Amino acid sequence: MRSKIGEIIDKQGYKKKYVAEIMDITQSQLSNWISGRAYPPMDKAFRLAKVLNVKVDDLYEEIEE
Repeated sequence: MRSKIGEIIDKQGYKKKYVAEIMDITQSQLSNWISGRAYPPMDKAFRLAKVLNVKVDDLYEEIEE
């Protein structure tokens, strides 16, 4: 899977620092989610989707091999 979180944040016009504050997470955690080094727990994924006004499915895209 490939994270689309960074793209969505940029498209929405938000600063990553602002999103991290709203989500009550560190900027490092958000960076890990964006880069795909880590994935948000389910509750945080739903909250992030709500903050960004997208569906949870929109946060990631499946990569066909």
